[in-house]
Amino acid sequence: MGANISQLERDIGSEQFPCNEHYFGLVNFGNTCYSNSVLQALYFCKPFRDKVLEYKAKNKRTKETLLTCLADLFHNIATQKKKVGSIAPKKFIARLRKEKEEFDNYAQQDAHEFLNFLINHISEIILAERQQNTTNNTTNNVNKSKGSGENGTSHNQPEPTWVQEIFQGILTSETKCLNCENVSSKDEDFFDLQVDIEQNTSITHCLRCFSDTETLCSDNKFKCDNCCSYQEAQKRMRVKKLPTILALHLKRFKYVEQYNRHIKVSHRVVFPLELRLFNTSDDAVNPDRLYDLVAVVIHCGSGPNRGHYISIVKSHGFWLLFDDDQVDKIDSSAIEDFYGLTSDTQKSSETGYILFYQSRESL
Repeated sequence: MGANISQLERDIGSEQFPCNEHYFGLVNFGNTCYSNSVLQALYFCKPFRDKVLEYKAKNKRTKETLLTCLADLFHNIATQKKKVGSIAPKKFIARLRKEKEEFDNYAQQDAHEFLNFLINHISEIILAERQQNTTNNTTNNVNKSKGSGENGTSHNQPEPTWVQEIFQGILTSETKCLNCENVSSKDEDFFDLQVDIEQNTSITHCLRCFSDTETLCSDNKFKCDNCCSYQEAQKRMRVKKLPTILALHLKRFKYVEQYNRHIKVSHRVVFPLELRLFNTSDDAVNPDRLYDLVAVVIHCGSGPNRGHYISIVKSHGFWLLFDDDQVDKIDSSAIEDFYGLTSDTQKSSETGYILFYQSRESL
């Protein structure tokens, strides 16, 4: 692998590569590949990286959180004198294990569960700090005005955090009563879309299936407010607001009753370098948003409890593979190796697991 690193260093030294980018692998602390692979993907989602580094620059707090540890790690990578190498994310992993006991061991962990926890937890930290600042400011104002009767609190929805601005989209669930044809809808936020997969399909096909119409009948009838009774209905889920970064989680692990365990689904699913969603709602905010693939977290192995995670990322037109502390430049054609297997045999495979698409206008 040393030769590959040297070649990468030579490439970075050429005029093709930007002089201000850094490519650093992350040391594995005993089955922490699930974290390393996701952190690399997030680092190369530039809107996210920029906000984390901005937080680092503005944040003067002494209290350690998972966000301060992440900010320190990203800052450490971005300010290295060398362009290529490896860094030990020791403080981040130690903090992660303190924050969530499920990660406080050396067992195989799920990269998607980690991503979900990290994004939600960071958003909660930002909201808590914002609330603390508001409380402090309110207290100061009250002291200054000596009880003017204004407490400064608001019962409105809090302003979205920068994490939400980057990753959060809105799904709308539309239900049409087949008796009166009244359509009701309900919105829900998402940080990633979890997509069922089939053999020899594409991401576009999977997303269309995600929004397929489902008929509610028999014991599963819908209570229509207009009819004031349970009626047969049609239901479908569509995307109402597309996020800046669209994270797609391919559901590659499913429980099989006859085996009494979860197995890996290694189906071949093609994921394109650019993507436009066609399962948006009629009132979608940004239905024509075009996305470019910027990172993929890949599961290598034969099952959920055994295997390894790596990631591939796009940086300034080049693709790189991060395998813990190893970094290698790859050709874009190599991405096809991670689509999955055309046969259903239970054998080891390297398959795309979490896809990160970035909206073109934010690139």
